[in-house]
Amino acid sequence: MSFPARWWHPLEDGRVQCDLCPRDCKLHEGQRGACFVRQRVADEMVLTTYGRSSGFCIDPIEKKPLNHFYPGSSVLSFGTAGCNLACKFCQNWDISKSRDMDKLQSQASPEAIARAAKASGALSVAYTYNDPVIFAEYAMDTAAACRDLGIKSVAVTAGYIHAEPRREFYAKMDAANVDLKGFTDRFYQSLCAAHLAPVLDTLAYIKHETDCWLEITTLLIPGENDSDEEVRELSQWVMRELGPDVPLHFTAFHPDHKMRDKERTPAETVKRARRIAIDEGLHYVYTGNIHDAEGGATYCPGCGQSVVERDWHEVGGHCVNEASCCANCGTHIAGRFGEFGKAFGRRRIPVTIA
Repeated sequence: MSFPARWWHPLEDGRVQCDLCPRDCKLHEGQRGACFVRQRVADEMVLTTYGRSSGFCIDPIEKKPLNHFYPGSSVLSFGTAGCNLACKFCQNWDISKSRDMDKLQSQASPEAIARAAKASGALSVAYTYNDPVIFAEYAMDTAAACRDLGIKSVAVTAGYIHAEPRREFYAKMDAANVDLKGFTDRFYQSLCAAHLAPVLDTLAYIKHETDCWLEITTLLIPGENDSDEEVRELSQWVMRELGPDVPLHFTAFHPDHKMRDKERTPAETVKRARRIAIDEGLHYVYTGNIHDAEGGATYCPGCGQSVVERDWHEVGGHCVNEASCCANCGTHIAGRFGEFGKAFGRRRIPVTIA
């Protein structure tokens, strides 16, 4: 379904320019942007994937990954197709790089998604699998419908977006996990066909200008962005610009898409990155895509005790009270916490939405 897109303007040479992200795609009639889902039709810009999804699933919130946003809760996850980055290491390339709109078999209105989330018992809806920035109109309308029913919204994104749509988009979101893919512009240009600065701008904006809860994920790729020096510089920037309480996830790469020649990231590399970030003063640093109980747990920055235990995506012990404080010493634990009952677990449940 084509839907009138926002954030574009006509150019003097007859083309129209998309103003959603820093790619600034300039299109002739019928052309699509780099994301593939935003197209010029009859002198206007349309979103071609509004109301269409590559599928819906109920997941644990820890899978996003979000470790400080109502741990143990479930989230209704969905995405569409396409992406505004071109990451050679993409782990969801069959969705994000899809040029086959027939993959979008599931159709659902924003209101239907909100009702399905409510009926399933999910606390939130996640816009994920591909980047919600490129289907911002659909994600924002769904977030508004969710908010009407008391359902929260989560964006899993690369954060590659211009200032005006960013302001409107994050006003609708309750939490975001932003992929900080590396900490050099060389990495972004050579492996993502993008630039680092707009992502750093997005991170600072979310943290300082919104009420949206923020966590960051960096996928460590051997020989590309996993050096101690780069990890240290990234951690220092987070500490200096965002503060010690923004959770940082270091995750292990596995060969995929156009980087199948790379080896998997050794577990020790991920653990070492975590130690470096902690040494730089960050309070909440996690490991992912490896089995590491220590790197999955949340520790109180006051007494050092484990306050949330995790095994992969499953929450075990939970010692954070409803006031978001450590039950052992009373130190505030940054995040969004509420009454903790039985954790959802590591299940992944496909959902059909009529």
